[in-house]
Amino acid sequence: MTLGRFAPSPTGVLHLGNLRTALASWLSARAAGGRWLLRMEDVDGPRCRRELGEAQRRDLAALGLETDGSVVWQSDRGAVYREALERLHRAGRLYPCVCTRKDLQLLASAPHAEDGLRPYPGRCRDRAWEGFDRALRLNLPEGSVAWEDLLMGRQRDDPAALTGDPLLFRRDGCFAYHLAVVVDDGAQGVTEVVRGGDLRSVTATQLRLQEALGLARPAYAHLGLVVAPEGGRLGKRAGALGLEALTARGIPIPQILGWLGWSLGCLASPQACRADELVQAFDWARVPPGEVRVPEAWT
Repeated sequence: MTLGRFAPSPTGVLHLGNLRTALASWLSARAAGGRWLLRMEDVDGPRCRRELGEAQRRDLAALGLETDGSVVWQSDRGAVYREALERLHRAGRLYPCVCTRKDLQLLASAPHAEDGLRPYPGRCRDRAWEGFDRALRLNLPEGSVAWEDLLMGRQRDDPAALTGDPLLFRRDGCFAYHLAVVVDDGAQGVTEVVRGGDLRSVTATQLRLQEALGLARPAYAHLGLVVAPEGGRLGKRAGALGLEALTARGIPIPQILGWLGWSLGCLASPQACRADELVQAFDWARVPPGEVRVPEAWT
């Protein structure tokens, strides 16, 4: 059975790109007769707020995207992530890292980025174990990894070239994104991950972490991004408005759903509808793989 999930970070409102991803994930799960979960990725404490997560939850409900089961908050799951780190340590896959951001900027030479930095070059791989109160990285094996993307087809990446050894635990005591998302997908039994194409580059790294933890591999689908009318990144004045702001401008929810459904290949043209009316028409073969531009009238 398909088990999908939507996992936003509660740092702001869900804009049209987020809502499109949520709808695609929900439709894919429902079209397969499966279940759909909501998880709040709030491990980055200072930027995440519970009230924003609750607002996001209300927006999804307003669109008709009902969930199965209780909402999971990553900030409640520290003990689970710690146990995963201990397993990796026992397997000899973790090492402490004392590199600063400035160190990484000076050492790295590859062109790709991880969290605004270049791939980690492995400077601390030979450091002796210093306990769980240090920044910790996963020692990646050499070589590329392949997967079949539901939208993009056969993909292959060398995670060492894209991210280097990923950070799993930060020096400020926060569990890192890669660890939390992989552990939770495994723990919840997620079989299908639908997310934006901007996260495609981390897939190979997460596949390696799944292997290290002995977790099943879900299917992945990376959607083309929703962009501003002129083709640039969404901003507050260009399509990044949330559901409440859009409806306040006189754009009703059925019209928003119709545009989202059309952008996912479920409708021949944008027309008002409900989410459940799109389920039978959803097919990954019909989803356009490229970027989608926000209607200029909505900005």
